[in-house]
Amino acid sequence: MFESIKISLKQGHQYIKDVRNAKVNEMFRGFPEIKKSAIEEKEIAGLCQSDALKSTPLSIDLGRCTLCGECERILGRDILKFTEEHRMACDEREKLIITRETKYGSWAKDAVKSRDEIRRIFGHSLKLRSVSAGGCNGCEMELTACSNVNFDMGRFGIEVSASPRHADGIIITGPITENMATALEDTYTAVPDPKIIILAGACAIDKGIFCQSDALNRDFLKNHKIDLYLPGCPVHPLTIINGILKIIGDR
Repeated sequence: MFESIKISLKQGHQYIKDVRNAKVNEMFRGFPEIKKSAIEEKEIAGLCQSDALKSTPLSIDLGRCTLCGECERILGRDILKFTEEHRMACDEREKLIITRETKYGSWAKDAVKSRDEIRRIFGHSLKLRSVSAGGCNGCEMELTACSNVNFDMGRFGIEVSASPRHADGIIITGPITENMATALEDTYTAVPDPKIIILAGACAIDKGIFCQSDALNRDFLKNHKIDLYLPGCPVHPLTIINGILKIIGDR
């Protein structure tokens, strides 16, 4: 008994009380800050494995970026750096293109606009069916972590459903391989209307490190509207929870 008390005192509270303002480990790479307008193409040639870095203008595609930090290490923090800001969710693909003109404060203000119908229908309870469409299990593990005692996503009425029949939408991880394309479409069809679609992680948003692969079939994304993008590789639980809270109406 006394040993348990000692451990409890040493570890402190594991439960994150305020996920909206929670701090992450200082080694975490989050929202990028770019300090130069342009750079020579030869300086970034072959630097980014996911082709997220562009030279003119100097930009990072946060939807494809794996947050490996190689560009920051090679180019230097006087040109670009990754902050510890984990609240990176947005509701439009174009918003994930980050340039020198992109300032986090103003970007975050309009990153996710909660629509009236989503707030009204899913504002107090949201059940999502997870679809791993060829993922490495990194984002899948982080999604699972959202429901543990540390993050406790369920306190906001957000849960992962065991069946698409009981879900309000789907959350997709992985680059969507050819072998998973039909299963993904079938799962989405099985979810009752109205429903939402969330993409979690660089692979789901824009193929990530599989950007050159021929084994993918992403027709699903051409045929359906995406409601929320959650960047990261893997996507952080706090990014997931804060992003979903924004889309259903921050409470």
